[in-house]
Amino acid sequence: MTITENRALVDALNEMGPEELLQWAYEQHGDRAGIVTSFQDTGCVMIDMAHQVAPDLRVLTVDTLRLHTETYGAIEAIEQRYGIAVERFTPDPKAVSHMVQQHGEYLFFDSKAKQEFCCHVRKVEPNQRALATLDVWITGLRQDQSDFRKATPKASYVQQEGRPLIKLAPLADWSEEDVWRYIRENNVPYNPLYDQGYTSIGCVICTTPTLPGEDKRAGRWRWFNALEKDAKECGIHIHGSGI
Repeated sequence: MTITENRALVDALNEMGPEELLQWAYEQHGDRAGIVTSFQDTGCVMIDMAHQVAPDLRVLTVDTLRLHTETYGAIEAIEQRYGIAVERFTPDPKAVSHMVQQHGEYLFFDSKAKQEFCCHVRKVEPNQRALATLDVWITGLRQDQSDFRKATPKASYVQQEGRPLIKLAPLADWSEEDVWRYIRENNVPYNPLYDQGYTSIGCVICTTPTLPGEDKRAGRWRWFNALEKDAKECGIHIHGSGI
């Protein structure tokens, strides 16, 4: 099915609840719809919901090859709990090798531009390959995660490699309290890093715990906090950077 932009459809999707959106995505688009998650709290909730209303909905993840041990454990726990095989997209080995040879393994400490380049190689490009297999991209974005994300709709159109995708954020209007209430009430497996003070989880080194009162993404690339004026994003949800 070729996606064409339909404002009435997006308006209708924005009125749906999370389970409705997940069920609609699978019933209307089958294996061209999928949850793309880094196995943070919201992604785990959506997988649990999908297990109930659309158990064959695909689950995809970008494995940067630099994730925390706890994150890999969470992926395995989710697979075992729901009897699914998570589709993993990894960075191009040649691109990683070239990047490291040119800029060093820890280039993300040098400058914001190099951090964004590392994210592009390890996250954005593999994510683009994942999205090439989808017409409906289901994400874990929430409005309370940062100022940049506070206008996140449940449904919108985005351009990917010159074609439109339907981008869904089923839990966009949920609070952190809503998410953790669902996790507790439904005994959903989650990343144990949350029990260690993390509020946003990415790669090892580039993710650290946050302090009470800090922005939920303050632990990302913390060495840039004093200079940060823009969104703390890796590039998946905004235009990526190159070097």
